[in-house]
Amino acid sequence: MTNSIGNISKMLNISISTLRYYDKEGLLPLVNRTPGNIRIFDDTDVECLKMIECLKNTGMPLKDIKQFFGWCEEGDSTIEQRYELFVNQKEKTEKQISLLRNALDRINYKCEFYRISKENGTTNVPGLREELAMKFLNNNTVKDTTDK
Repeated sequence: MTNSIGNISKMLNISISTLRYYDKEGLLPLVNRTPGNIRIFDDTDVECLKMIECLKNTGMPLKDIKQFFGWCEEGDSTIEQRYELFVNQKEKTEKQISLLRNALDRINYKCEFYRISKENGTTNVPGLREELAMKFLNNNTVKDTTDK
């Protein structure tokens, strides 16, 4: 099945200008064109775009994504490089997830702290910090003992 750039933009929620940029930068070397030079995207292109967005979401630079696709075009002789690229990106992504989980734990603590403080009209609720610390520790989350 083939799609226009507008359809792909809507389908994947990627702006048309970004799709054109990816093509210009060589990230989509297999995109076909009509005799009128209009891009036509097939299922393989859609999968490439999904991979680009996936890797971008993990913080991988476009130059590294381009390198990955270059290795794919080179064939099986680059399997080791591709494997290492993904192992490294997996480790980076796991670290990012850990940092974000810790940040979310702290934010959840503060949301609960300020929800209760709002109900009481003050942040000086006796035992509130300790109560929340125990609640969040029991949920294996990070406690926040900082003031306001």
